[in-house]
Order: sequence, then C-alpha cells, then structure tokens
Amino acid sequence: MADHLHIITGGPGSGKTSLIDALAVEGVRHMPEAGRAIIQDQVDIGGTALPWNDREEFARLMLAWELRSYREAVSTSDPIIFDRGIPDVIGYLRLCGLPVPAPALRAAELRRYARRVFIAPPWAAIFEQDAERKQTLAEAEATYNAMIDSYSGLGYELVPLPLVPVAERVRFVREQIA
Repeated sequence: MADHLHIITGGPGSGKTSLIDALAVEGVRHMPEAGRAIIQDQVDIGGTALPWNDREEFARLMLAWELRSYREAVSTSDPIIFDRGIPDVIGYLRLCGLPVPAPALRAAELRRYARRVFIAPPWAAIFEQDAERKQTLAEAEATYNAMIDSYSGLGYELVPLPLVPVAERVRFVREQIA
C-alpha cells in the first residue's frame, strides 16, 4: 500500500476539482482526473470513447490513465492527491451496468492507495453541469453511491468531506494527510 497516495472521489459536481486545485496552490502535488481529460481529447479528435457513446472504451481509457498516474506517483515519497483512482473505474462500470474486466479488478488489488479515501458527498448548492459534465444531480448521487460501494468493497475506509467552503476543506484534508 502506498500511504502517500491519497484519493479524493465522489460524484460529479461535488467540489473535488476545486478542492484539489486549492491544495495544488498550497504546493500539494496532484494527479488530474482522467474522465474530463479523456472527454476533452475525444471531442477534439472526433473520437467515440465518450460516456454518452462508448462507455466500455471510455472506461478502458480511464483505467489506462489511472495506471499511468499511479506508476508516476508511486516513485516519490511526497504526498500526492489523486482526482479519482483505479477503483473509480470499477464503480463507473458497475454504475453503467457493464461487466468489470478481470484486469481492472487485478489493477485495483495490486495498485493500492492510502487506506483512508476522501469522498465528496453530493452537494446540490454547488452542483453545475458543463460541456463535460452532462449528468444530472440524481446521476451524481448514484455515482457517489457507486464509489462508496467500489471503495468499501476493496477495503478502503471512506472519509466524507465536509460541506464547507473550499478553504475549510483544504484545512480538513491537510490535517488528515499530515
């Protein structure tokens, strides 16, 4: 287990990226979210590996992204925050009613993160849709529940992020990873 690799997960629109960006300003290293980047790239190149087009291929690309991010991060001892991780891919596939390939399960078994995982609960007050985030608040809540199931099923302890301003969330996370 890599105790210096910390995940922030949850449903879309729950403030994960804002929190990670604020932590980065304070000098905490991070690994960006796979999903948003893959969507942007696929749209740019006219690809079909999109959650509204080919969910299995989208998940395959997310898994490859997360494996590369893990490989890059595990070689350092500094704390690193991940905007989602390998177990998110498993949760996504299950949420979509798709089979979870054995290599994805094996990756989640072999590539372990810190035991305590931060999870951002759904937060209607800040939820917004955008070009990459097309889910409704109800879908965001379903994603949150899928992440609970995925991470809990893999033996991680979930630490809910408080529904407070970003600066207070930053303090909360920094105290937890110190």
